[in-house]
Amino acid sequence: MNVLEAILFGAVEGLTEFLPVSSTGHLTILERLLGFSTDAPDVTAFTAIIQVGAVLATLIYFRDDFRRIVFALVRGLLRPGWRADPDWRFGWAVVLGSVPIGIVGLLFKDQISTGLRSLWLVAGALVLWSGPMLYADRTATQKRHEDEVTRKDTLIIGLAQCLALVPGVSRSGATMSAGLLRGLDRVAVTRLSFFLSVPALTAAGLLQAVTEAGAVSAGVGWPATLLATAVSFAVAYASIAWLLRYVSRHSFTVFIAYRAALGLLLLGLLASGVVAAT
Repeated sequence: MNVLEAILFGAVEGLTEFLPVSSTGHLTILERLLGFSTDAPDVTAFTAIIQVGAVLATLIYFRDDFRRIVFALVRGLLRPGWRADPDWRFGWAVVLGSVPIGIVGLLFKDQISTGLRSLWLVAGALVLWSGPMLYADRTATQKRHEDEVTRKDTLIIGLAQCLALVPGVSRSGATMSAGLLRGLDRVAVTRLSFFLSVPALTAAGLLQAVTEAGAVSAGVGWPATLLATAVSFAVAYASIAWLLRYVSRHSFTVFIAYRAALGLLLLGLLASGVVAAT
């Protein structure tokens, strides 16, 4: 992978990671268009590792929130009296919501890495998941706010997050839709999606970095991987700031329309033979 390709991949990852349009789906499409084998070990590892840049952007952007939550968890573990703190409850809710994707991801690691990389699947998921997203967006009551998030909420949202293991569904799209259906407002579900991304993306990236280090070194290359990760961080930081402002005033309609159009376009290119599925 050359420098320009690495920058392009990093920019696409950073831009799409938190938008409900599927970063993995976009990366898979880009990999295929640039001639990379989408199910090669080094390429699948590369896709997971550069997400760590987006995680770092999340940690820095929400550093005060994460610091407060971590301190609350530590204090609550040491002194039961501190467990009435809303940050203690919210912290454990995030932890609980992160468990499902961790279990499913480990159980089906091989199938996820090699069996779900067809562009037919990506295109279908982009189109089909737009339906539930539209339903959730249009029927959302938004009567509940972040301080009302419960463990039941995050467990349900965490289960929905597992759907994002299918490229094209979108991790943020799944979590935001589930949160809206639970009656949470758009800003709350967006922030919660950011918080839930940290354990899931960090674990996936570190696991691939450790288990596929040799494949990355012999294939895509670590210089390109690290460059793409750095670009992902910079673009993701800007994307977070923009998205929070956007959802405070707008619905998710524009993202739903975009992903449906992209999926239909991709289906047309696949059906006509212009683009190969794998």
